Amino acid sequence: MDDRYGSDVLAAGWRERGVKPVPQVPAEVDLVVEVAADGFCGAVTKVQGGTVELEDRLGRRRLFPLGGGFLIDGAPVRLTVPAASAQGPRRTASGSFAVADQRARTALPSRILVEGRHDAELVEKVWGADLRVEGVVVEYLQGVDLLDDLLAAEPPSARRRYGVLVDHLVPGSKESRIAEAVARGPHGRHVRIVGHPFVDVWQCVTPRALGIAAWPEIPRGVDWKTGICRAFGWPHETQADTARAWQHILSKVTTYRDLEPALLGRVEELIDFVTAPAG
Repeated sequence: MDDRYGSDVLAAGWRERGVKPVPQVPAEVDLVVEVAADGFCGAVTKVQGGTVELEDRLGRRRLFPLGGGFLIDGAPVRLTVPAASAQGPRRTASGSFAVADQRARTALPSRILVEGRHDAELVEKVWGADLRVEGVVVEYLQGVDLLDDLLAAEPPSARRRYGVLVDHLVPGSKESRIAEAVARGPHGRHVRIVGHPFVDVWQCVTPRALGIAAWPEIPRGVDWKTGICRAFGWPHETQADTARAWQHILSKVTTYRDLEPALLGRVEELIDFVTAPAG
């Protein structure tokens, strides 16, 4: 007859008998877990130095030591360092699933035009991988004032559409008046102009990503970028100073989570517009 109590009362491991082992789960990016101690729930953003960073739905980020104390669907788990192969980007910076071993497509006739070099660099950093897969080229537009000349020189069509991203597209602004005129004009059907409400694309980077409470308010009559650099205590005398300031801001952007929704939705809208099948 089996002895359910065992034959040796001093044998090692008696405390663990009958206890269900806690599964070990690699802390892969985007895995959603709950912290048992305080109920904080978030997605894994990175694993570094024995800690895991979680981001909740409000964008708040916290660090926790790897190991026990986490829940998935209410069940206890132990988070472990992901295998090297699992730590590769499963998603692009825009949040799309990465396509392995995908070569860039031949460029489509359609284009996305952005008003400013900094805008182009930001779009490239977050959406560049997606755009290469789709074959979409982003071109720098020196100013929305020049859009009419470009449309006249290279007219859009059902197969050659233009998506245009501009700053400060708010009611009554110069940008909104130009957008309305283009929409009413002969090329309106094949051009989509969208924009964000901020003075400059710098503000499309969330304050949280920069570690600040909010972007400073710059008085009217003061060059906005100069005012921002001055408010942060950064050099601001030359164009090179401004360029260095932007590179610092851009370095804080790693994923779409670091950008304001007002920009995210508009860029996704333009990608959909220029990649839709010709009708």
